[in-house]
Amino acid sequence: MKLRMTIHRLAAVLLLLVVGNGLMAADPVLAQEKVVYRLKWLINASTAGDVFALDQGFFSREGLAVAIKAGGPERDALRELELGYAQFGVASADQVIRALAKGASVIVLAQLFQVNPLQWIYRADNFSLTRTQDLEGRTVGITYGGNDETIMRALLAAAGMNENQVRLASVRYDYTPFFENQVPVWPVYRNTQGIFLSDKLAAGGERVAFFDPSQHGVRFVANSVVTSQEMMDQHPETVGRFTRTLLAGWQAAMAPANETAVIQAVAQYDRDTSEVVMRRQLTVTRQMIQPDPGIPVGHIDSTAWQQTEQIMIRQRLIPGPVNVIDRLKTQ
Repeated sequence: MKLRMTIHRLAAVLLLLVVGNGLMAADPVLAQEKVVYRLKWLINASTAGDVFALDQGFFSREGLAVAIKAGGPERDALRELELGYAQFGVASADQVIRALAKGASVIVLAQLFQVNPLQWIYRADNFSLTRTQDLEGRTVGITYGGNDETIMRALLAAAGMNENQVRLASVRYDYTPFFENQVPVWPVYRNTQGIFLSDKLAAGGERVAFFDPSQHGVRFVANSVVTSQEMMDQHPETVGRFTRTLLAGWQAAMAPANETAVIQAVAQYDRDTSEVVMRRQLTVTRQMIQPDPGIPVGHIDSTAWQQTEQIMIRQRLIPGPVNVIDRLKTQ
């Protein structure tokens, strides 16, 4: 009798364990797939959609536990994909094309910026830059080795100008040469640094304007979402789920109705930018993420990618064609 009771008790315990394990497996929190997403730079208005998707639970609802990590000079997303430290990342077209030229296997999943935020700021009361030829004789700031150097050289070539017709000056993160008018044409990210510098000059009664390369025939592609060919081959469902969810987060983040929530999400990481400034940054960012309401967020501009590759070939930044068009996931 006691033996039968013991057996029944054991059976009951086993049943509870089985049922309990079943419930645990069905728990969406415990079942989430972990992935790392390495950004190109620090978290600010340019990454609003990324952090908003995380903050608002877009990823977790789709079974993804996403770790978003800030980028920087020492944090190369493409290198981390190659080493397996990250499954997804953000890179500009020139970074992708250089990596392909070195044999990397990169897939472009989405293009976040339809308009490259890298432009040149100048004092509108001193002169006007309505065409590239208006740069003649002026001192123009570039970051040697950066994509702003590539873009400026492409602009000069497209305008039929010799590089000796302008004075290219090396610039870094110290804006003093711009404030003191030693380098009057200065490269900035229009939606972040551009706002900061505009405010500084406005406080002194000076107006600014921006020279946008895309308005002068050079559509150099900026931040895009990338993954590795290995990730695409081995985990296609995860790649598709991550891409769809990320772009849904970006679409929601760019809606003016969600602006306050977006600012709160970004402010958790960017504590140096005031709410007032961040609102203006988001306004400009919206115009660059989706300048045409008829074009979906994340649209890959194949023509612009091909132009970027051709620019790099002409400037001998890569030894030859890499056929970047074949690495774009446009469907």
